[in-house]
Amino acid sequence: MREAHPRERRVGIEYYLSDAAGTGGRLRATPEDFRVRELETVEPEPLSADVGDYPHLLVRATLQEWDTNDFARRLSDALGVSRERVSWAGTKDKHAVTTQLFSLAEVDPDALPDVDGAEIEALGRVGRALHFGDLAGNAFEIRVRDADIGSVEAITAELHAPFEGGSDSGGDRAGPVDAAVPNYFGHQRFGSRRPVTHEVGLRIARGEWREAVLTYVGNPFDAEPEATQEARTFVDEQAETADPDWAEAIERMPGALRFERSMLHRLREDGAESPEDWRHALEAVPTNLQRLFVNAAQSFAFNRIVSERLSRGLPLARPVEGDVVCFADTDAPEELYRPDPDRTQTATERRVDVMTRHCERGRAFVTAPLVGTETDLADGEPGEIERAVLDDLGLEPGDFDLPGEFHSTGTRRAVFVRTAVDVAVGGDGLGDEEGPADAYDLSFSLPSGSYATVLLREYLKVDPHDL
Repeated sequence: MREAHPRERRVGIEYYLSDAAGTGGRLRATPEDFRVRELETVEPEPLSADVGDYPHLLVRATLQEWDTNDFARRLSDALGVSRERVSWAGTKDKHAVTTQLFSLAEVDPDALPDVDGAEIEALGRVGRALHFGDLAGNAFEIRVRDADIGSVEAITAELHAPFEGGSDSGGDRAGPVDAAVPNYFGHQRFGSRRPVTHEVGLRIARGEWREAVLTYVGNPFDAEPEATQEARTFVDEQAETADPDWAEAIERMPGALRFERSMLHRLREDGAESPEDWRHALEAVPTNLQRLFVNAAQSFAFNRIVSERLSRGLPLARPVEGDVVCFADTDAPEELYRPDPDRTQTATERRVDVMTRHCERGRAFVTAPLVGTETDLADGEPGEIERAVLDDLGLEPGDFDLPGEFHSTGTRRAVFVRTAVDVAVGGDGLGDEEGPADAYDLSFSLPSGSYATVLLREYLKVDPHDL
């Protein structure tokens, strides 16, 4: 294994699984170089279905250079309806060609507008709005340009190695090569330019409300604009005084940093004299961000556990005694290996060989915890790793018994991603267009919740900012 990029190590990602040198290269040189298509689970009723029973119009939109939130806003404006009547199952990158579903409450298909950079198709009607979870996964077609293509074959072989010698190394799924990569949470989970979200969450789990606020509002990073750094430094300085001037801190904080400003307004109003005041400041941000703080802490601990497992030489694609294994989602699309964390079993000494065969066939997956109040840790050496990481972070499951949106029961997550990968090097493009000689194309599918970067990073081995 190779050591990961320093920025990745900051968020618990310690290794590349493949030893071969990275290809480098450029992603998203054009929007067409990065294509994402949702793997859908929703089956609509016909467009003629009763609007009273099925009030939501389901549409499929293919977007070019549209941020999902911006497109939803543009669509609602064009329809003359509230933005709250537009829902979707997954957020997509702007610099890409994306195909995804939207539901539109109380909208007639004949009212669908023409939107530049978008092709919109009415599919049918559904009884409720889409929400996160109405998505099995995503299919990707990605071109890497200006790359050193010499190591593409070696990387692909290394990622396939966990399946060599198994009773079903390739299976009958689409794609010529099955690959396994660590199911890390990508760098963007923690803040691409300022990865502090997990640090805030760790402070919250430890009940350190004051430190959590200051980690988010203060705590300047060199990558930030000078004015932002100065404003955060002023916050840190005021926090150490007997009579902090939060009003001045608000004045100095750039207007674009609205969440930081919201927290500072609470501090000015409440006086910041008790832990409850600091918690109240954290609760000034939207509920989804409150949950994200805690989720990022769980994700960081998960990354650390996966990295420690790799460091000790424990496999990811097959269990050892004590592992908690989850089974595959039997309702997943045929081209997708999708874990079901609600169906688990411990790989006891008697069962480990049977569970290994299930994993080889893509029917089961080794897991690690996203720790919460209901988390049961593994046994044996996997359990030792989980407990050691949590001890090092000063965490235990009961710490997530928190007020409001900060509470989390936890779950488990597969420690590796299995996917069938098509690789086309140089002129052998995957699409109709022949690729340039210094480019290669990757085509693969991932379950919802897994990051395309976990595969791309193994090939490019570059700064995560460039993924």
